Amino acid sequence: MRNRARLLIVLLCSLCIFGVGTYRIFTENLTSVPLVVAYIFAITGFIGFLANTTLLIKKVTD
Repeated sequence: MRNRARLLIVLLCSLCIFGVGTYRIFTENLTSVPLVVAYIFAITGFIGFLANTTLLIKKVTD
């Protein structure tokens, strides 16, 4: 698998983790997920999204 494709997959997964976390924080629909876990998902998903975006930008410009 190429490095750029791997970065795109990880970027998408980080965005999904961020989305699940923020969905649980803003709505009360996912009661099986504790609120602390939702905050952890949101923070780590956002950090992963930012890190992978910067890596992808560096790969595109090279």
